[in-house]
Amino acid sequence: MPDLPEPDPGWHEIARDWYLSLRESGQAVFYEPSDWAMARYAAELMSRGLASDRPPNGQFVSALDSVMARLLTTEGDRRRARIELERKPAGPQLASVSPLDSYRDIAGG
Repeated sequence: MPDLPEPDPGWHEIARDWYLSLRESGQAVFYEPSDWAMARYAAELMSRGLASDRPPNGQFVSALDSVMARLLTTEGDRRRARIELERKPAGPQLASVSPLDSYRDIAGG
C-alpha cells in the first residue's frame, strides 16, 4: 500500500473518519495511488457538504455517492463488482482437538 497522506486537518470529522476507515477496509488492498487520490477528493467533497450551512442538493449527494461507490466502500458496491471480502475470525480461536484424539487412539486410550 502506498504512503497515504494524512487527512486534511480542516476536514469535517465525519469526512476524516470515513477517509481513515478506508485504510482499515479490506478493499484497500486493491487500491492504487489514483484510488487514494479519489478517496481524498471524496473526503474533501464530503467535508464541504457537511460544513455548509445549507443541506447538500440531490445532485451533490449523488455525485459523492458515485465516487464512494467506485471505491467499493459499501458491501452493496462490492457485491455489484463481484468482490467478497473474507472477515478474520473475531476473538481467540480454540485449537482443534483432533490431534489429541489421534494420539489417544495410538496410545490405546
